[in-house]
Amino acid sequence: MYYPEEVIEEVRMRSDIVDVISGYVKLQKKGSNLFGLCPFHHEKSPSFSVSPSKQMYHCFGCGVSGNVITFVMEYENYSFREAVEMLADRSGVKLPKMEYSKEAKAKADRKAALLEINKLAANYFYYQLKQPQGKIGYDYLVKRKLTDETIRRFGLGFSNKISDDLYRYLKSKGYEDELLKDTGLVTIEERGARDKFWNRVMFPIMDVNSRVIGFGGRVLGDGEPKYLNSPETMLFDKSRNLYGLNYARTSRKKYMMLCEGYMDVISMHQAGYTNAVASLGTALTEQHAALLKRYTDQVILTYDSDGAGVKAALRAIPILKRAGISTKVLNMRPYKDPDEFMKNLGAEEFEKRIETARNSFLYEIDVLKAGFDMEDPEQKTAFYNQTARKLLEFGEALERDNYIQAVSREYFINYEDLRRLVNQLGSRYGVGETAAGGYAGRYGDSYRTGNTTGAVQNREVGGSVGSAGAVSENHGAGNAELPGNAGPAVRPVGRKKEKDEGIRRSERLLLTWLIEEPSLYARIKDIIGPEDFVKPLYKEAAKAVFEGLEAGNVNPAAILNRFIDDEGNYKEVAALFNASLEESLNNEEQKKAFAETVMKVRKNSLDTASRNAKDIAQLQEIIKQQAALKQISISLD
Repeated sequence: MYYPEEVIEEVRMRSDIVDVISGYVKLQKKGSNLFGLCPFHHEKSPSFSVSPSKQMYHCFGCGVSGNVITFVMEYENYSFREAVEMLADRSGVKLPKMEYSKEAKAKADRKAALLEINKLAANYFYYQLKQPQGKIGYDYLVKRKLTDETIRRFGLGFSNKISDDLYRYLKSKGYEDELLKDTGLVTIEERGARDKFWNRVMFPIMDVNSRVIGFGGRVLGDGEPKYLNSPETMLFDKSRNLYGLNYARTSRKKYMMLCEGYMDVISMHQAGYTNAVASLGTALTEQHAALLKRYTDQVILTYDSDGAGVKAALRAIPILKRAGISTKVLNMRPYKDPDEFMKNLGAEEFEKRIETARNSFLYEIDVLKAGFDMEDPEQKTAFYNQTARKLLEFGEALERDNYIQAVSREYFINYEDLRRLVNQLGSRYGVGETAAGGYAGRYGDSYRTGNTTGAVQNREVGGSVGSAGAVSENHGAGNAELPGNAGPAVRPVGRKKEKDEGIRRSERLLLTWLIEEPSLYARIKDIIGPEDFVKPLYKEAAKAVFEGLEAGNVNPAAILNRFIDDEGNYKEVAALFNASLEESLNNEEQKKAFAETVMKVRKNSLDTASRNAKDIAQLQEIIKQQAALKQISISLD
């Protein structure tokens, strides 16, 4: 759904920025503007400015700026649509209703009905917890040292021992069996209906907007399974939702704590760590990582300290890394999980552990080392070689060298010896993550670069690692370096990744320049156009920006509105408007940088076109344009 530009503008105009921000930040008038402590970074003296006349905010400390819509988006971690809808509701603007096809309307109505049923079920479970039959559940929560406020905040409840209790309640509200089946709350068969959850403490699972989309239930007694989650439904996809994110997304912490279970999250929030979330009865997925990336660039893993927790951490680390999230691992020993740690040592000691959380790569090396007998020269050599191979996952030379230094220091390995070993293996297999699929997080896997059959065997070490992150033990003299198994040459992928990021950076920089200084458009419009942008997202953004520049009015709201159906794309494009170049084009160096950026984007466009040329004639034309590019001069005087 795309809201018309005039509607978005009405919402913005009727939402006074001072009035809105005052609900979040204490503001004091200084001259024509108001100032307060910036909500987006920690500061002691106010540098966050709000302009009533411009209806804009700007922080002189961290550089963030924007209008009332972008403020709500950033503070509440809302999407563009969510921010507009919240402000519209606040200001009394009636938004146009979405036009549905017959099928779409039926789907939307069914989804709304399922949400209503889940809400009723959550309220019913909460009610039951406070009744005599729910005392067993309430006593369990009290025993786990949860307060009444925490129980209320998370909507914890109890499902009765009667196997069709909830079914009969929902039927009394007029819901048909066909619809109730789709909730995942009941099972309906020829012999009758029964509840999915009974005699369990209930944990409502909410989406980021605090709507109940499913449930988790912990059995009381010796029943199995210990924890039971709702099945996949129209509302609930466990691989795309994180427990506690509806609260954690508004935390002012720069990082999030990733836990294993419900109680860990709840205990953490009760102790003040409102940035804690957990995956829902499943291993961390790429979708989970992408969801986390919307709200943070840093994650601290607080998985259980047992073998299963170690395996889960080893699986999660590369997934988070691929999503662009920096990761650390918390040491909770001698306790098993955050809940147990917090109850025994308290929040103050927990904070100390956070401050000393282990770098995820060094944690992986710690686990790797646990699988080798360091008193055995052969196994010690094997450990060094495995570590060197793992260091090759860093495609950037400087980053790789920093980690070589860290490993050398942490594990008492001579720096020069380790660096030389890494370089030797790098020349054999290619620097960076190899074509074998990357070695990170796959200890003991064959390298797929030659015949390693029988050279590497997987084993569990002390129950701490397993199949997904198993530590290898090499048998036989010389197997650590796999002589004669180099296989075919492997092309480095680090270089390609670096080039790709360079293209993206140039396109992003050029758009930011044009948005900030629209007068530049006239100087380059005959040289470059939207079709010259290689990255699909920036090509689409460039079309909108260039259209606005041509018309003499670049409207951020209208442009961003094109991307509201994809949260990730929206935030990336929004960054173009929130970015601010530190220096304007008021000196020769900056003018040269702008001209070079334009030429880079145009050159990348022609290089891409040459690789995709369909015939000789087309290729010759592209070569002619490449030659002409050298003669072009961009004057900014």
